[in-house]
Amino acid sequence: MRARLPNRAGEGSKPMAAMPTITSLTADAVMARLSELAGLLQACVHGGASVNFVLPFPMGEAETFWREKVLPAMAAGTRTVLVAEIDGHIAGSVQLSTETPPNQPHRADVTKLLVHPAFRRRGIGRALMLALEDEARARGRSLITLDTTTGGAAEPLYAGLGYVTVGVIPDFSVATTGDHLEPTTVMYKKIDEVEQKT
Repeated sequence: MRARLPNRAGEGSKPMAAMPTITSLTADAVMARLSELAGLLQACVHGGASVNFVLPFPMGEAETFWREKVLPAMAAGTRTVLVAEIDGHIAGSVQLSTETPPNQPHRADVTKLLVHPAFRRRGIGRALMLALEDEARARGRSLITLDTTTGGAAEPLYAGLGYVTVGVIPDFSVATTGDHLEPTTVMYKKIDEVEQKT
C-alpha cells in the first residue's frame, strides 16, 4: 500500500506556493510519524529517486529503513533528521550524518534528500539543504560531502548551492528500475569555518 498526500490543487487551478517550515525531528517524533516518513520515502523511490532502493519497494521496507537504520543512528547521536512541512504534511526531508572516523571530526555527510513528488519545484530541496548546512555548523562541521546520481535532478541543485564536483564513479549503483547500472557524482562543500572543539 502506498501512502497518499492531498492534491496540491484542483484541475486548472494555480498551485499554492506556501513556504515550507523546516524542523529537526527527535527520535520520538520520527517514531510518531514513521508512517508518514515511510510514505515519503516510498513515494520518492516510486517517483524515480535513486536513494539506495530498487523497485518494487513496499511500505514495510520503507518503514524498516527508518526503524532499523535511522533511529539507531539518532540514538547514537550521529544522525539529524530535518523535515520540510507544508500545511501539516511532510513534504520533504534530509539527514545529516556525523558518523565519521576520529581523524575527520570536521566532516559530515548528506544522506537521503527527499522531496515528495507532489511538492517538487517549490524550493523545498534548497531550503532543506540550507537548514542542513546550519545544522552542520552548529555541530562544528565545516566540510560536507555527498554523492548523487550523475545527471539526476539533485546534481544541479547541489552545484547551485556551491558544492564542488570531485569526480564521477561509473556503474556505481543499480538504478531504481533494477535494469541497469548508474554512475554517481561525488561532491563537497566547505561551509563557513567553525571553531573546532578541543
